Amino acid sequence: MRTLERTRPDLAAFLRTHRERLSPADLGLPSSGRRRTPGLRREEVAALAGVGLTWYTWLEQGRDIGVSATFLDNLARVLKLDAAERRHMFLLAHERPPAEPGKTWCVVPPLVHRLMHDLAPHSAYVLNLRWDVLAFNAPADQIFAFGSHAPERRNLLWLLFTEPLLRERLDAWHEQAPLMLSSFRRDFARATQDADIHELVDELERVSPEFKTWWRKHDVHAPCHGVRKLMIDGKVEPFEHTSLTIDEDRHLRLVVYARPQDQTAQKR
Repeated sequence: MRTLERTRPDLAAFLRTHRERLSPADLGLPSSGRRRTPGLRREEVAALAGVGLTWYTWLEQGRDIGVSATFLDNLARVLKLDAAERRHMFLLAHERPPAEPGKTWCVVPPLVHRLMHDLAPHSAYVLNLRWDVLAFNAPADQIFAFGSHAPERRNLLWLLFTEPLLRERLDAWHEQAPLMLSSFRRDFARATQDADIHELVDELERVSPEFKTWWRKHDVHAPCHGVRKLMIDGKVEPFEHTSLTIDEDRHLRLVVYARPQDQTAQKR
């Protein structure tokens, strides 16, 4: 049985510290003049979180009481916690954080652009949950021709099912495409509240019979790494590929394709 005995003092200090950082104005509350202590009062936090003052006071005093995920989510909203702070509070309370809403559009940090450049001759590109290709290096452009498409159409799933080049580039496309689609389904589940991802799926169902058939099978394929065979200059070549999380909160992934080590040496 899990116990809060070790983390209860830390949880109490965390809540107290974040309560004291806020002012009534931060939450749209009227100011009641001078206060003896900084920040919000406990009764204000308790009321906004939907619990009794005594119960919340005990929690902030580190007493032995249980908390629910619903209450913690309300408390995170009241205390204006960001994603990292919210996750930390849940862990201190020994609760699994509810899934955070998926984001389908983000800006790629400059450092990641530098990293992709330094990865050459290996191909590298950045995807969000919608599989928009947000950034890519020159080797990736040579293989996938991302730069020949307008940014709004630079989506890996769209290109996979509508672009003849990718059908030619992927050896045994009819075997590899459904596996890639089943990997996309996991990201779709995390971003179902975003209208953009639904629009992408709806449009692909209209223009691609293969997509429509495979999408409605609801297959989910676990690995995001392995060996993928690509047709390069009329010859099938194996590429090792993997996916690395570069920003968990923004759901950004760096995908890298690399020839096996002996082939990379021969290409140089």
